Amino acid sequence: MTFLPYGRQSISEADIEAVVAALRSDFLTTGPLVERFEKALADAVGAKEAVVVANGTAALHLAVMTEELSARCAVIVPAITFAASANCVAYCGAPVIFADVDPVTGLITDESFDEALKVLERDHHGYRLGGVIPVHYAGRPVDLSHIHEVCDERGSFLIEDACHAIGTVGPQGAVGSCQASNMACFSFHPVKTLTTGEGGAITTHDPVLAQRLRALRSHGIERDPAHFVGLRYDGEGDTGPWVYEQQCLGYNYRLPDLNCALGLSQLQRLPDFAGRRKTLVRAYQAVLEETNIPVNWKSSEHDAVFHLFAVNIDFAGLGTTRAAVMAGLRQRGIGTQVHYIPVHRQPWWQTQALAQRALPGADRFYQNTLSLPLYADMSDDDPARVIEALREVLG
Repeated sequence: MTFLPYGRQSISEADIEAVVAALRSDFLTTGPLVERFEKALADAVGAKEAVVVANGTAALHLAVMTEELSARCAVIVPAITFAASANCVAYCGAPVIFADVDPVTGLITDESFDEALKVLERDHHGYRLGGVIPVHYAGRPVDLSHIHEVCDERGSFLIEDACHAIGTVGPQGAVGSCQASNMACFSFHPVKTLTTGEGGAITTHDPVLAQRLRALRSHGIERDPAHFVGLRYDGEGDTGPWVYEQQCLGYNYRLPDLNCALGLSQLQRLPDFAGRRKTLVRAYQAVLEETNIPVNWKSSEHDAVFHLFAVNIDFAGLGTTRAAVMAGLRQRGIGTQVHYIPVHRQPWWQTQALAQRALPGADRFYQNTLSLPLYADMSDDDPARVIEALREVLG
């Protein structure tokens, strides 16, 4: 029986040919495919600019870096997410206030955002709201209306963690179009809807911001003389064709042409990927309704492209454990995963004073969540196979 992992990449012959063509070109690292991929990605999500980087963590780090936070600028981040959503703030020397989430969807809500803001203002005098990083968990979009209004009033940034959500259309339009945010960050890890192997991107409508992001991803170096600020060497301005300026402290977060070749090919398949994932999610929904097993999953009221099919199961109430259920499914050829342990529960974050607070929604979500297989190359019959295996294991 074919093993079904919880997620995996879909690589076509066209994808392979695109990468081979890049291998045969003059550029393996930064070359013309970087700019082509950025332009195609911006067009695909409806943004004016896209800046591609080495991975989703790099995207989040650079996005927060541009905000130049002080140690007294706290950033609100939901507790259910990958560690990078909060770590990127700590990299920049600022504290995190974790927000609770809906115990079924895992999303930050208007109420949990307001509560986190209240905690910041009530318990942490001398701090101000630097910004918010809402997470479109599993590809389900957060309604940003209220958060955007508060950030706008306070002069705080709003950066969307869209690492799960390429292709999703939410209340503010296509995720990545930045209709209610300063920037949106994507990941192109192999289990995501679209992959570049490893890779990430930041989208924005601000060309000046995009130019700064491009400098930061490459050591803070500027090579265009039109943007030079005045390198001095031996008392003279140096203007030869070899000249570059390091204008700020940056990183090596570049994405090579090889990866961008794969990204360009995969981007052409994005409509098919999105459609396939929606078909599989509908199949899961139909089977869950027919079998009537104690599994809770809430459909999206928006046009979501799900990266994860994360269901809620009351393991304790059923007299079992998640580990036992995962083992039973694996014996039946079904791979699963857990997304995520609440970040505020992690040992390092427990050492951070502002991160320590009770978040019952996040704890409940974590206790009951299980990610079932969802990827484009699954067959039409696979959702029924997964749910039947789950029914057997749950008894």
